[in-house]
Amino acid sequence: MQIDDLPPLRDVIARHGLSAKKQLGQNFLLDLNLTARIARVGGALESVTVIEVGPGPGGLTRALLAEGAKRVIAIERDDRALPALAEIAAAYPGRLSVVAADALEIDYEALADGPTRIVANLPYNIATPLLTGWLTTDPWPPFFDSLTLMFQREVAERIVAKPSDEAYGRLGVLCGWRTEARIAFNVGRENFTPPPNVTSSVVHLVPKAVDPAVAVRKLEAVTRAAFGQRRKMVRQSLKATGVPVESLLAAAGLRGDERAEVLPVEAFLAMAKVL
Repeated sequence: MQIDDLPPLRDVIARHGLSAKKQLGQNFLLDLNLTARIARVGGALESVTVIEVGPGPGGLTRALLAEGAKRVIAIERDDRALPALAEIAAAYPGRLSVVAADALEIDYEALADGPTRIVANLPYNIATPLLTGWLTTDPWPPFFDSLTLMFQREVAERIVAKPSDEAYGRLGVLCGWRTEARIAFNVGRENFTPPPNVTSSVVHLVPKAVDPAVAVRKLEAVTRAAFGQRRKMVRQSLKATGVPVESLLAAAGLRGDERAEVLPVEAFLAMAKVL
């Protein structure tokens, strides 16, 4: 698929010597049909600023711009990719800004410019810390309208997991509390260079209104205790919070013989308020 007049990504990678580095969690997605599909998951982009993490040779960057994004801010730690991204910026004058920095150290809210979305084929080695950072932003609702992110399938299942699902845990509670999350589609390993060992999934998360009386750090404390010993009944595991367990159980309407993996998000929220 040809989405612009720039060279094919394989040629760009070869010309700039952009072999993927394992230590940077790099797996390049070269199919521009797929990158365009990712770009479209969150809807029209014409009035939107998109923040992209880890653009590499720029496959998703090009798709976002070709799909009409008002502006793309690409955060790239690998200096080798900067010349390739500069070529894209020249092809889309005034619409691409490249920030050479570590994605874990960026003030994302400071980059927001009007309606803002985060869209990225995330480096797998930092994907979960980045997501957790965005979802624990305060105040809430946050500075972004949505997140469209690529994860390993296993992580994607944890994000969208519901009570009693095998993958349900702390991440599922956090995502279920603050967002509406869904898996948009899967991406086979054969679509990447080099191919990862796992199937990947594109996840779309939209912030939703939450009860301001629930503090993020309190919810984290409750879920850490509950899932830290997930095979134990919550009457035992919740002792790690350091507060009288009966008060937590009463607030959530629990008997105490339940296990964390079956509790609804609302139960964790009720206990966080008491904590």
